[in-house]
Amino acid sequence: MMDLVIAPVLLTMIAGFVLIFARLGGLRWQRPLNFAMMAILLVTAVAMVMVSSTGIHQVYASGNWVAPFGIVLVLDRLSALMVLLTTLLAIGSLWYAVATRLDEAGAHFHPMFQFLLLGLYGAFLTGDLFNLFVFFEIMLLASYGLLLHGGGRQRTKAGFHYVVLNLVGSTLFLFAVGAFYGAVGSMNLADIAHKVAGAPAEREGLIAAAGLMLLIVFGLKAAMFPLYLWLPAAYTHTSAAVAALFAVMTKVGIYAIIRVHGTIFSEAAGPLAGVHAPWVLALGLITLVLGALGVMAAKGLREQAAYLVLASVAVLLVGVGINNAEALAATHYYMIHSTLIAGGFFLLADLISRGRGEAADRFISAPSMPHAVLLGGLFFFGAIAMAGMPPLSGFIGKVLILFAALESAWIAAIFAVVLIGSLVIIVSLARSGSLLFYHTQGLCAVSGHKINRAALAAVVYLFLFSPLLVIFAGGVEGFAQASTAQLLDAGRYIDAVLSQPAIGGAR
Repeated sequence: MMDLVIAPVLLTMIAGFVLIFARLGGLRWQRPLNFAMMAILLVTAVAMVMVSSTGIHQVYASGNWVAPFGIVLVLDRLSALMVLLTTLLAIGSLWYAVATRLDEAGAHFHPMFQFLLLGLYGAFLTGDLFNLFVFFEIMLLASYGLLLHGGGRQRTKAGFHYVVLNLVGSTLFLFAVGAFYGAVGSMNLADIAHKVAGAPAEREGLIAAAGLMLLIVFGLKAAMFPLYLWLPAAYTHTSAAVAALFAVMTKVGIYAIIRVHGTIFSEAAGPLAGVHAPWVLALGLITLVLGALGVMAAKGLREQAAYLVLASVAVLLVGVGINNAEALAATHYYMIHSTLIAGGFFLLADLISRGRGEAADRFISAPSMPHAVLLGGLFFFGAIAMAGMPPLSGFIGKVLILFAALESAWIAAIFAVVLIGSLVIIVSLARSGSLLFYHTQGLCAVSGHKINRAALAAVVYLFLFSPLLVIFAGGVEGFAQASTAQLLDAGRYIDAVLSQPAIGGAR
């Protein structure tokens, strides 16, 4: 079982290097190898969820060096869920990339794809702050290449801003890790949490400052106000398959806040317990306001999809900021919905753009596109899901978060911002659908491409998860509640990591 914990990291690392050499055989080698690896990763991710369902933390001590001296990988329900979620999204993204021949635009798409997954899986599984930084850098390096894949002036400009901001974030990350090491003498997450719980009063200010520095770093990854400005341009101007995969990139920041801050500043932290929560809640509400306004002001469908991602991130931040068991369970549920549906919406926006020819995805009148009824139906479905309207899974997720907010002192602000923001998004998406599918130029000649059926299948694949989340809402929410209970019991996490013996008893 311990070997299963490191399997996604090893598999993607090996796959990345194999795909570099497979370039000698061209795409006829790279494509089947990448799809075969995704099938293996899917089986591995499902197995990890099944193993995590026992409620026992699985700890892998790298190099047989036990914590806190060595680097550990830890599998629990939440990390297993994130690995599976990433794998499901990556399959849809790769499917669309091959169907639209995106991988023909550059030589290294497939290796970078696997290296990005390596960074993502490592970030979800690591139990060490410095190792989290390392996996963040692997993820970011691969994302730089994927973001710029295919070239173009707008893509390069957006990529430059993305790189600069993330380099600043990486520097601040090192400062925060150094501050934690100076305060408690450790970089192991469980050991830090254990020592923070018994830290003397004179160290509390330094620990709180280090935690808030990390919150800035994770907020940058999650696109939290005021650090969200990189997201709209980067997601709008990159390729559709990459934008779809990037739907999980912001969730890495959300996960890191839940995992790192939730463990270090748990109830056992005394005066420092929940020090991050008010900041996350307040900034999440502001992010939601700006995300809804961005959806309303967007001039094109891809830009609107980017702001929809920002709005969904804000809802997750609100759930994390409420900081009770019900809100965190609802956040897990909504994270699954928002990641997969946002990925599908980016792919759909690209199909619509291809079908409209010169008008692309801009909200202007244009000739009716081929298969407008089919694409319009999918847009209607995606709009309902993204806006959080019944009967799809987004509605369930938002309702669960609002119910959790009934116990919060911020209840009035939360209800006002979430409900009004949702209304603005609904009106904006209705206007977009009307401009794209009803205000057309009649029988004018269409300059766009006919629908790509293989690419359309990738959109349907991702969209199908919304009704599945409704049908199996009880089971998914039950898993989310069990995951939250395990997460809030920070003592069990600490004991599992710090008491993990070396293999063969060696130290």
